[in-house]
Amino acid sequence: MKRRLVIAIGAGDPDHLTPQAVKAIGATEVFLIVDKGEVKHELVQLRLDLIAAHGRAPYRIAEARDPERDRTTVPAYTAAVEDWRSHRALACEALIRHELRDGQAGAFLVRGDPGVYDSTLAIVEEILQRGNVTFDYKVIPGISSIAALTARHRTGPTQVGRPVRLTTGRRLAEHGPTADNVLVILDAHCSFAGLKVERGAHRGARIRRFGGCGGLRPRMRRRTRWAGRRWDEAHWAGIRRGEARWAARRRGEAR
Repeated sequence: MKRRLVIAIGAGDPDHLTPQAVKAIGATEVFLIVDKGEVKHELVQLRLDLIAAHGRAPYRIAEARDPERDRTTVPAYTAAVEDWRSHRALACEALIRHELRDGQAGAFLVRGDPGVYDSTLAIVEEILQRGNVTFDYKVIPGISSIAALTARHRTGPTQVGRPVRLTTGRRLAEHGPTADNVLVILDAHCSFAGLKVERGAHRGARIRRFGGCGGLRPRMRRRTRWAGRRWDEAHWAGIRRGEARWAARRRGEAR
């Protein structure tokens, strides 16, 4: 039977790689990469760098092109995502079928943690349910962007006696004014413009400044190297009645 690993590689910092993930990468014979095109090329390069650093020869790298997702049908968002996920499952299934022999270990390297707002595990289960290819798989957990963010600010996402909600930027835009104690990820369209923010200035720093987000939006785009530039994390935490803490980090100098 084919063996598959879903290996979490952290939120972008190579030091986020856990010893368990390093061991799993070293045991992998075929690395399966789904390329999202030029815009996301540096995310692929991050994976290639980790493979070069921790892979043990002989190993192979097999790539497939990620199907395009329809991002124009906002009212039919759920249907568009499900359609994209099904096409992505077909691409991943083809990789497993044609690139892995029985007994070989293949792996997908997943940013952050695959159990936190990531489609990989759902895609793996969809492939198995189709029954065209059989394999056993194991998930190697990792450091999520949420864990990295709260650690940098020496705080936690919860408050005594109150729940915490994990949501996306799209949902924040719809329900932001009533949001209470929310962690927001996947905010590609910067839906935070109407919020107030406490901002950390440096790694590990306490919160330093407080103000509206509208004026910070261009600076945040530059700090996170938007539009395909290399970035590590730009995440929101602790939204309480329209107020938030924000931290963004970049490696190296801005281009």
